[in-house]
Amino acid sequence: MGKERVLLKSEEKMSKFEAAKLMRDIAEKIEKGKVTLSRGKEETVLEIPERVEVEIKAEEEVGKKKIERKLEIEIEWTVGGHKEASGQLVIK
Repeated sequence: MGKERVLLKSEEKMSKFEAAKLMRDIAEKIEKGKVTLSRGKEETVLEIPERVEVEIKAEEEVGKKKIERKLEIEIEWTVGGHKEASGQLVIK
């Protein structure tokens, strides 16, 4: 594996409705094949190929006073290539 470089990072609090809209907006851009992320003067353009690998992970961290849950959705591809999916996740 090579060295990982963060192209752009954003983390902010929002309502579940705002989060859902954000995900719908991202999904629309993925379908079109191009996602542009910008924050201030920073901008990253991602060309999305026809085939990608999608990882979905649900986590739970139990602390002394609280339980934190996390849903991570990661979309990955090789620039100039593609990866084959190994199975299909069903979301109900």
